[in-house]
Amino acid sequence: MVSGMKVGILALQGAIREHRKSLHRLGVETVDVLNPQDLKGINALILPGGESTTTGKLMLRYGLLEAIARAGSQGLPILGTCTGLILLSKHINHSNQHRLGLMDTYVERNAFGRQLESFEAEMPVPVLGEKPFHTVFIRAPYIEKADEGVEVLLRYQGKILFAKQDNLLATAFHPELTDDTRVHEYFLQLINQD
Repeated sequence: MVSGMKVGILALQGAIREHRKSLHRLGVETVDVLNPQDLKGINALILPGGESTTTGKLMLRYGLLEAIARAGSQGLPILGTCTGLILLSKHINHSNQHRLGLMDTYVERNAFGRQLESFEAEMPVPVLGEKPFHTVFIRAPYIEKADEGVEVLLRYQGKILFAKQDNLLATAFHPELTDDTRVHEYFLQLINQD
């Protein structure tokens, strides 16, 4: 295990086990986050994929929406994948669903179509090195527009699929569904940045 490093995973629904496996491969201890008390003592948080409307309602019900938003605004590193990207965004097109509203982004949900239009592709992501990253998209959203302060890390056909803003990282794809841990490694680097 990486000494003293503990990453929380929002454990309300979605690819919790897969994120846990990716982090354990990197020697990182994980904690399932089910209530605000679980946020104490973690160095970072992952918001996994799932169904964004349901996840938002569950976060509100368990007191996590406000607690996570506060922690994120105070600098807690947060990685949002798929649904997590939607929840991090300040603006969700055609929706007033619950969200954390931490990233200065405008998001389109289910932007690549329904389940049948899910796809996988090798994509170059310069911040992850020369080797392309195997991206997995399942009813994926995308960032339509990002305001100043958001660093675009991957763009495909004009759509932003990977972005960073200060302590926040968001992917439209599912890095936890591959054996490639580079997105998680990149995220862990945010923990030691001030």
